[in-house]
Amino acid sequence: MATVELTKDTFQEAVDQGGILLVDFWAAWCGPCRQFAPVFERVSDKHGDVVFAKVDTEAQPELAGAFQITSIPTLAVIKDKVVIFSQPGALPEPALEDLVDQAKQLDMDEVRRQIAESGQA
Repeated sequence: MATVELTKDTFQEAVDQGGILLVDFWAAWCGPCRQFAPVFERVSDKHGDVVFAKVDTEAQPELAGAFQITSIPTLAVIKDKVVIFSQPGALPEPALEDLVDQAKQLDMDEVRRQIAESGQA
């Protein structure tokens, strides 16, 4: 599956579809972003059940601000409308594959229970 480009107008729709959404926050002038792009694309080709998306932080400053992006590339993983991972830095391909596998295996009922408990504390 090819990656999709998200904008402030399409981002919420992508999140609302549920499932797993991997978002690469990048900029054209960023060397590490350009090095990570082919890795992100290769891994996206192996996981048709996951949406791989890119957000150009220069063109979409509102989204970058909403995610408090201070360093790029930053990778965010959203599963069933919950941000489960957000970290700056370009991952090597095996680490990105592992992250996708962990996201697939994550029990979201348990995550929601933990969120509810921490909100009550």
